Amino acid sequence: MRIKIGRPDLGGYAGRFDLPPAAGPFGVTFFGVAGLLFTDGTDAVMTDGFFSRPSLLRVALGRIAPDGRRIDAGLERLGHGSRLHAVAAVHTHFDHVLDSPTVALRTGAALVGGASAANVGRGAGLAEDRLHVVVPGEPRRYGAFTLTFVESAHCPPDRFPGVISAPVVPPVRASAYRCGEAWSILAGHDGGRTALVQGSAGFVPGALDGREADVAFIGVGGLGGCGEAYLRDYWRHTVRAVGARRVVLIHWDDFFRPLDRPLRALPYAGDDLDLTMRVLGGLAGRDGVGLHLPTLWRRSDPWEAACGSSSWST
Repeated sequence: MRIKIGRPDLGGYAGRFDLPPAAGPFGVTFFGVAGLLFTDGTDAVMTDGFFSRPSLLRVALGRIAPDGRRIDAGLERLGHGSRLHAVAAVHTHFDHVLDSPTVALRTGAALVGGASAANVGRGAGLAEDRLHVVVPGEPRRYGAFTLTFVESAHCPPDRFPGVISAPVVPPVRASAYRCGEAWSILAGHDGGRTALVQGSAGFVPGALDGREADVAFIGVGGLGGCGEAYLRDYWRHTVRAVGARRVVLIHWDDFFRPLDRPLRALPYAGDDLDLTMRVLGGLAGRDGVGLHLPTLWRRSDPWEAACGSSSWST
């Protein structure tokens, strides 16, 4: 078998970076990995809030901590002007939750997730009333948004499995950020928009059956190493389960590269985005679903073409 070296060329997928820009106050902005900011111009919710992106060398050999300068720069770049109510943690590996408590502290938001996320928040000094431990399947209101957390799983392999049972006080080894509770997050807005955020390319068969989301933001990091059968099952238990008409791929970028440089794909040594795009592209074509890649920092409206703009007054 031929071993691939290097990394996929994103230029080959230039046509997929075609999400319609937000024409009104409602939009979603991608800022790398599983970071998404949903805002209607007044209220906002965010997933993960990871901006520090420490280098591979530091992650492998050193200790990591939130980088305040990079966090501030990222929040300024987002510039949403809304009240951020919640930072929702899809799970608690460092590339998702490292900065979440700092973002919450800077913005006044609550840190929302499982018990492991709460322990990361405690280590950063967040007050208990700002730590919202969710009940699986129970909707929670955050301004004009509703978030529902459904139990999920991490994409195999999980390099740091287990829960976080005590406060994490950085700087620490990356391994201190165990996966914790993994979630599928269903986001709804009073204006009618619905979304699924699948931050990791894992799933629990049947967990999302009976749920609905017009747009699915699905993590694909690591999918290229799982084989075609897994990819097809993943699509079936996420996108097809919720009936999404538009899919936006997230968590494909090299998260050791800072956000002031252009995004690039993970290297073939850790993933194969080309395989993922080929298989998911075929499934999307068969199901009549739009398949897209998000552009860093660009506020877009994936619901515009998914369901018709006239349906989404806010």
